[in-house]
Amino acid sequence: MIDSGNPEPALVKMISLADFGEAESLHANAGAAMRLALEAAGSHDGPVVLDVPFGTYHFYPEHAVRAAYHITNTASEEENPDVTKTVALLLKGLRRLTLEGNGSLFVIHGKQTMLLLDGCTDIEIRNLRFDYAVPTVTEMTVERRGDHELDVCVHPDSHYELENGRLTWVGEGWRFRGGPVQHCDMAQNATWRVENWLSRAERIEEIGSRRLRFHFGEEAAPHVLPGMTVQMRDGIRDQVGVLILECERIRLIGMGLHFMHGLGIVGQFSADLTFADLDVTPRPETGRTVAGFADFIHCSGCRGRVSVTDSRFTGAHDDAINVHGTYLLIVGQPAPDQVRVRFMHPQTYGFRAFFPGDEIAFVDAHSLASYAFGRIAAMEMLDPRELLLTLEQPAPASIGEHDVIENVTWTPEVVIARNHFARIPTRGILVSSPRKTVIEGNRFERMNMSAVLVAGDANSWYESGAVADVRMAGNQFIDCGGEEHPVIRIAPENEPSVPDVPDVPVHRNIRIEDNRFRTAHAVLLSARSTEGLAFCRNEILLAGKAGSKDGLYSGGPFHGLYPDGLFKLERCSGAEMADNSVGFMVAPTDE
Repeated sequence: MIDSGNPEPALVKMISLADFGEAESLHANAGAAMRLALEAAGSHDGPVVLDVPFGTYHFYPEHAVRAAYHITNTASEEENPDVTKTVALLLKGLRRLTLEGNGSLFVIHGKQTMLLLDGCTDIEIRNLRFDYAVPTVTEMTVERRGDHELDVCVHPDSHYELENGRLTWVGEGWRFRGGPVQHCDMAQNATWRVENWLSRAERIEEIGSRRLRFHFGEEAAPHVLPGMTVQMRDGIRDQVGVLILECERIRLIGMGLHFMHGLGIVGQFSADLTFADLDVTPRPETGRTVAGFADFIHCSGCRGRVSVTDSRFTGAHDDAINVHGTYLLIVGQPAPDQVRVRFMHPQTYGFRAFFPGDEIAFVDAHSLASYAFGRIAAMEMLDPRELLLTLEQPAPASIGEHDVIENVTWTPEVVIARNHFARIPTRGILVSSPRKTVIEGNRFERMNMSAVLVAGDANSWYESGAVADVRMAGNQFIDCGGEEHPVIRIAPENEPSVPDVPDVPVHRNIRIEDNRFRTAHAVLLSARSTEGLAFCRNEILLAGKAGSKDGLYSGGPFHGLYPDGLFKLERCSGAEMADNSVGFMVAPTDE
C-alpha cells in the first residue's frame, strides 16, 4: 500500500465493490456502483484499498461522468469542437488509494475514456484489465485476392452497414466511412500504414455472413495477401484510454489494456509515474490484432520519474511510447516582465502548461538553443490557445520573432526497460527530456519506422526539448526501420540562427552500447547536431541474399568494417564508434 506521507504505518480501510450492488446487476452494469465505491474511498483520510471481486463488469456511457478536459496531442478544435470526455472511472482529488482488480475485466461500451485520474496523489491500480466491447478500430481478414476484386471476412466485433454498395462501419454510438488504414501480417508479426484503398472500390457486396467482396472495376485490386488483416479507424482522438492529469506518484501495475480508443495512456503535467507489468495487447480469445487507436503511452510535461518496465506493447496505430514537453510560441510582450505565449500545434491546446515557481527557458526557434532563463510568478489563460506569463524578473531583450518557451521544471527522468514492442506502424520510443534517460533491455520487433527517435522541433509538433544524458543499452532491434527510417534516429529540426555560422549542438551525451541489431536494409544510426555521441560494443547482424558480403547488405559496399550507408552523421562533434562487431546471415528467399 502506498503511504509516502506518514512515518508510521496507517490503518488501511478496506472497501469492496461488492458492497455497492447485487452481484448479477453489478456485473451487468457496474458504472453507478463504481462511482459510489470511489466516493466512499474518497471520504476516508487514511489509506484505502478498494477491492474488486474477480469477474467481468460492464460500463456504459449512460452511467459515466461527463466533464471537459483538454488533452495534449489529441484533436483540434475543427476535428473535435466538444472536448467533453465520457469517463467510465473518474478518480478526482483522491489520495492513498489502491484499486485492486484481482484480474477482473472491465468491458467498455461506446466511446469512453476508461480511466481518468485528476489531481490525485499516491494511487496504485493493479491487476485490472480493460477492453472495449466494440473496438473503434475495425478489422477484416483477406480471404481471396483477384485481379480486380477482393474478398474479406469481417471480424465478429466489427459491425457494418451496406447501402447502395457503400460500406459504413457502425459501433455503439458511432459510425464512420473513411479514415486511416493499416495492414497486419500476423505471420511476420508486423503492421504498417497503407492508403485507404477501400474508398477506391466501385462497389461492395455481401457474399455471405460477415463476408464482403470489394469490386475495383478496371483498377487492380490492392496488394494485400490472403490471411492478412485490414484495420481501419476514423482518426478522431475524441477520447483517450487513460488520462493522468496533475497527479503525483501514480502506479499502474499488472494491468491489461486490451483496447484503448483515441490516445492511449496520457500523463499530462504529472509527477512520478510508474507503469510496470502492463499487457497492452489484444486479448487472445478475441482474435483481434489491434490494441490501440493511436499511441500506447504518451507523457507530456511530466516531472520526477517516468518508468515503463516489464511490459508488452503490441498492435498500435501510432507510436508505442512518447515522452516530451511542449514549446509555446512567444507572440507578445505586454510588459517587461510579461510574455504572451501560444499553443501552436492544432491538436495540443487548452491546458495549464505553467505554474507559479516553474523555471522556463527562452529558446531560439531556429537553432533550438536556450539563451535565457526565467521563473514564473503568475500564469493566466487568456483563451484555450494563449497564456499570459508574468515573470519574477524582466524577460530578455533579445526575443526573436519565432522564439519559443520551454517549461524546464516539468521534464522527467525516463526509464524504459525490459519491454517488448511489436506490430507498431511507426516508432517504438520517442523521447526528448533534458534529464537522465535510460532505454535498456527492450526488444523491438519490426517497427515500421525508427525503433527509437530523439527529435525536438519548434515548427511542426512543437515537442521539446534537448536531451543531455541518454543511454540505450542491452536492447534487441529486430528488422526495424527501413531505407528511409533509421533504426535509431536523432533528428532535431534545427538550423543555424545566423547564416554561415556553425550551429550549437541540440542534443548531447547519447550513448548506444551493448545492443544487438539485425537488419537487411536499414540505416542503423542517423544523427545530426549531436555532441558526445557514442556507438560502442554493439553486435550487428546484416541479412541478405547469398553471395559476397558486398551483396548481402543493400545499403552499399563495404569499405573497412562497415558497409556504406550503415551510419549517417551530420554536424556531430566528438562522436565515438568503437568495438562493434559485424556478422552476416543469408535470409530465406521466397523461392
